[in-house]
Amino acid sequence: MLRTILNSLPADFPVPLLIVQHMTTGFIEAMVAWLGETSRIPLHIAKNYEQPIPGHAYFAPDGRQMGLTAVEGFPSSRAKLRTVQNRRYSYLFRSVAGVFDKKAAGVLLTGMGNDGADALKLMKDKVRLLLLRTVESSVVYGMPGVAAEIGAATYILSPERIATALISIVNKERSERK
Repeated sequence: MLRTILNSLPADFPVPLLIVQHMTTGFIEAMVAWLGETSRIPLHIAKNYEQPIPGHAYFAPDGRQMGLTAVEGFPSSRAKLRTVQNRRYSYLFRSVAGVFDKKAAGVLLTGMGNDGADALKLMKDKVRLLLLRTVESSVVYGMPGVAAEIGAATYILSPERIATALISIVNKERSERK
């Protein structure tokens, strides 16, 4: 599913992507290398306080949570890494909600529990658009299901349609700025 989305994005996708994919320690680098074999955009393991570049995707490293933070002396936000605590994975959504004002989109693909769903709802209340994958395309629909139940999603789409929606959102935002 993540491969489907990344493979559908154009090489000149004009915004950075931040991806939190929690896996067993030692697998994230291999997964990023595998996804990078077919992705048109460069994929990276994020570094602390790295500035995300448009047209690149950044993955949280093993055992770390990733979000965004404003850093004094820098004109734009930076990636912020921290140790995962209590297996709560909502830091990315909460940090985006704190940094951006209606200029971001969030996607929740899978997971169990409700912490990501609650953070997605917070993000939806502050930013423009939230996407969930459909129950038909999910192996584990726990967290996306909770997000749908609490009204955290603007759209519920298949992985194939998520990339199309992201491209449309970005293109609309760019045309509104002109």
